[in-house]
Amino acid sequence: MYKIDNPKNNYKNVAHAFFLSLAITIAEPSTILPLIVEHFSESMVVVGLFVSLLRGGSIVIQLYVAFHAQAYKRVLPYLSKVFFFRWLAWLSIGLSIYFIGDSNKTLTLVLIGIGLFFFSFMAGFGAIYFKELQAKIFSKKYRGKTMANRRIAGSVASIISGGVAGYVLNNYEAPLNYAYLFMVSSFIMGIGFLLFSTIDELPKEHVQVKEKHFGLFLKNAIKTLKGDKRLQRQIVVIFLSFAYYLSMPFVILQANSSFTLSGWMLGGFIMVQMLGSIIGSSLLWRRISNYEKMLTLSFAFMIVAFICALFANSLWLYALIFFLFGVGLDGFNISGMNLVIEIAPEEKRPIYTALQTNITSFGLFFPVLGGLLLKSFESYHLVYGLSIFLLSLGFFLSFYLKGGCDEN
Repeated sequence: MYKIDNPKNNYKNVAHAFFLSLAITIAEPSTILPLIVEHFSESMVVVGLFVSLLRGGSIVIQLYVAFHAQAYKRVLPYLSKVFFFRWLAWLSIGLSIYFIGDSNKTLTLVLIGIGLFFFSFMAGFGAIYFKELQAKIFSKKYRGKTMANRRIAGSVASIISGGVAGYVLNNYEAPLNYAYLFMVSSFIMGIGFLLFSTIDELPKEHVQVKEKHFGLFLKNAIKTLKGDKRLQRQIVVIFLSFAYYLSMPFVILQANSSFTLSGWMLGGFIMVQMLGSIIGSSLLWRRISNYEKMLTLSFAFMIVAFICALFANSLWLYALIFFLFGVGLDGFNISGMNLVIEIAPEEKRPIYTALQTNITSFGLFFPVLGGLLLKSFESYHLVYGLSIFLLSLGFFLSFYLKGGCDEN
């Protein structure tokens, strides 16, 4: 007999996060990825574009995925296919750097961009299936705990990965060190994908009858959005939460221009950020079941981080910034996923998820704007200040979400 909140599913869910984080931390958009891109191109705009590609490719497909997913009784078979293609895209980046590298920097950069885009593009499929699966196999209370456990496991893995990355970056020359990181991590990623693919999934009882064509689905999706004021407010606030992305990739570049960071320093910043994630998840986020409050607090942590960035003049202060990034990002991730699950009717969950994710994910292109501003004005303070302004706006608007600060 099927059992909701099955501990075995929880273990596999957490193990998936561990191995996935162990793998993808080597392309962390706040630390290593900007430096990888800077090796092949000194343009801030290109750095911002590639950071966006790591996450932004997913937005172009999610509504179409939701169109089909609303009629699926099971989503795990489809999610398993997504895992395979994401793994392939990640491996291709390492192979491109290894076999081409500095011999043709432009071609290498193009191939890295293609790999990042398809890795992100396939995540557009996976995000819908993943959230649907989480809602099916875990109750609200248990889901909050297992997601916090995922974040802790992922953060522990990222600390390990940060140490390994620091060693590789410090002991091997670029760009071969980047190639080694991607190729080895792709196989670690595969372990996590295989484990998650064995989760026990219950068939969905209430499915939405799929529209005859995608155009009709879009029309109904827009109608759903217009008819749900809570969803509208939530989308605006979560979109503003992405304002951290306007500046975050460039903090490490400013630090590198000020101190000439070694591989160990880079690995250290990753480890500090993930330590913040562990402490945030274990001591704070897992104790809060009110996801509106979690979202509000996450804004506060990120605002403080960028205020510190305005005055950063030592490695210790940069370490504090990355620590606060770790706490705040975890809060954003956990609250954003759970808020949309809470307000969506079961049969319309894929539609609600796609609407929120598609619209808010345009914030993933904030790094491009940040790069353009840095190119035009050559002022990190301007970019940080704009992030603080937008995050502060999101902070105040988050109090207007239903139940914002009424309960713990």
